[in-house]
Amino acid sequence: MPDHIANQIAAGEVIQRPASAVKELLENAVDAGATEIRLIVNDAGKALIQVIDNGKGMNETDARLCFERHATSKIRQIEDLFHINTMGFRGEALASVAAVSQVELRTRRHSDELGTYIEIENSAVVRQEPCAAAPGTSISMKNLFFNVPARRNFLKSNAAEMRHVIDEFIRVAMAFPQLFFSLTHNGQQVFHLDRGSLKQRLVQLLGSHYNSRLVSVQEQTDYLNIQGFVGKPESAKKTRGDQYFFVNNRFIRSAYLNHAVMQAYQDLIPGDSFPAYVLFIDLNPEQIDVNVHPTKQEIKFEDEKIVYAFVQAAVKHALAQFSITPTLEFDIDEGIQKLDAVSKPFTQEQQSAASSSGLYQAFTRQHQAHFIEKSKPDPAGNKTDSPSGALKSWETFIEASSSGGKNEGSFEYEQASSFDWEPPKKKWQLPEVCDFLQIQLQYIIAPVQQGYILIQQQLAHERVLYERYAAALVGKPMATQRSLFPVTIDLSPADAAMLLEMLSDMALLGYHIEPFGQNSFVIQGTPADILQGNERAAIEQLLDQYKHFSSDVKFSKREKLIRSLASQHAIRTGTQLTQAEMRQLARDLLSCAQPNVTATGKPTFIEFNRDYLNRLFEK
Repeated sequence: MPDHIANQIAAGEVIQRPASAVKELLENAVDAGATEIRLIVNDAGKALIQVIDNGKGMNETDARLCFERHATSKIRQIEDLFHINTMGFRGEALASVAAVSQVELRTRRHSDELGTYIEIENSAVVRQEPCAAAPGTSISMKNLFFNVPARRNFLKSNAAEMRHVIDEFIRVAMAFPQLFFSLTHNGQQVFHLDRGSLKQRLVQLLGSHYNSRLVSVQEQTDYLNIQGFVGKPESAKKTRGDQYFFVNNRFIRSAYLNHAVMQAYQDLIPGDSFPAYVLFIDLNPEQIDVNVHPTKQEIKFEDEKIVYAFVQAAVKHALAQFSITPTLEFDIDEGIQKLDAVSKPFTQEQQSAASSSGLYQAFTRQHQAHFIEKSKPDPAGNKTDSPSGALKSWETFIEASSSGGKNEGSFEYEQASSFDWEPPKKKWQLPEVCDFLQIQLQYIIAPVQQGYILIQQQLAHERVLYERYAAALVGKPMATQRSLFPVTIDLSPADAAMLLEMLSDMALLGYHIEPFGQNSFVIQGTPADILQGNERAAIEQLLDQYKHFSSDVKFSKREKLIRSLASQHAIRTGTQLTQAEMRQLARDLLSCAQPNVTATGKPTFIEFNRDYLNRLFEK
């Protein structure tokens, strides 16, 4: 196989999109010892990606060799794989970059008078000569995937690709607050990050609103050190957007460690919310394996259970130290001191019985600080009085009720796809004159011809709004209510790029939003049926919801948008409705093309028909 074809195949693993090249080039600049790193991109990296640093530079020989496959100065023998302290080590990045783009390199060491200029195209050196250059390295890659047109056609829009570029830039800049970073896109500066503390860097990257929402985490142990910040519970969002783990300054993804943080926030935030955190774990490189994937974002710990326990304990300690978690302070009652458990000695037999218990063994077993032993079933088959048993019984009752209704001709639902459902027959019809009953400020009992239906008001309204927004995007734009006093909103660069991508579709849905300078927008109008006065918070919630749906790649951009708006604008649980409002909601729901489920597949109502009710009461 020719070298240039082998290089293109290998590049598919490393350079998947412009953001992948940005990551590799920025990490190389960090490894070169640079104190100032500048990133310049045009057309979201499709036309140009340039990284300029003031690092140590390369001589003529190294400059030529760095584009060869598996050429690296960071690994000399196999033992070095277990002592890696650099960001890169595989020797694949620059070779992959040169295989799928047109590359220009200018580099000079601080001790040299002249630098080296190299031009490479399709893995072949086109030109090499001495040149005048500033100390450090400047590498430019132009026309990404120019020789792999099929790969280029799979790239997303400029706004979407730019969001990925910003994400990679943020991860590298966040890990090294002691370095200067800048990002310029199409001649406009997006980031200018001066050297400073970690908190200053986080505020610069994530937004000024985080300045008062962060809690410091500092834990020093013999095995590892943990430092960083976690968000206060009230700042939790519906998406995982602002969650970052770094191991030895390398960004990683770990669902296991994320679970440790979520457990530390248990009972502090709702189950569908996610806290923000930026945590740095420093430990001996011999305890981890980073050579798992070419992107190096997945690593293996030698003992991941002890890391889990330390992370969970560090976050809990930080929240308690800053009085975030609830605490109880009281003096011991005299009656407690007179109890047998306090006043009588702890005999040898009692000690043996306690040490043989499962609870004692779980807490004393090595690396099992978070282990919870499953309860054993009662051999006699008796029901327990535990809360979990009660919950299971209630879930069984609900399941039996809903399944019973379905067996008697009730609805059967499946997850709705984007606009390709078949309208069902109108089997649920409301009487001309009837009363509705709202219970627990979230359910509506509505009579129908063959019994009654129990409507969940928030999910029902979400279904109605979803179909209304879907119709607006295919030819029936919604009316806009102009704001008397336009509202200005400032966003982080990543959120600004996302909102810019959505503006044309949001205009069809009744939003009139205009760009207003760098990362700022002016909200000139909102949909006519939306209450005004809280536009800024509504847009922020919309972006969070949009990110939540963005995790599912099967959805189109428009599908994510209308699902986000429907979820955000639906009537909330706890809202009291009048008879007229309940009647209108029920009519709108039953007039939908698919009234019995939301776009995400959740049931909007449960039907209880007459035959099923009669059987329940043995009639």
